[in-house]
Amino acid sequence: MQSPTPLLDRITTDPRILAGKPVVRGLRISVEQLLKALAAGQTEADLLAEYPELELADFRAVLLFAADAVQGQRVYRLGVG
Repeated sequence: MQSPTPLLDRITTDPRILAGKPVVRGLRISVEQLLKALAAGQTEADLLAEYPELELADFRAVLLFAADAVQGQRVYRLGVG
């Protein structure tokens, strides 16, 4: 299994690219865009055909980045009344 650090190195931010949103390898393909496409049912194969500059490892990086983003979130139930 590949260490998570090299995968996360594939996700970059630059204020000059998409206003600093996290993107894949400096491309104008955002983490958000790929997550929404995958959630909508597009497959990795579909997206690789649409964006030939992507690589399979980019999808793993996007998913790991998203997992890390929500890792520390906690939900607390508030009592009513």
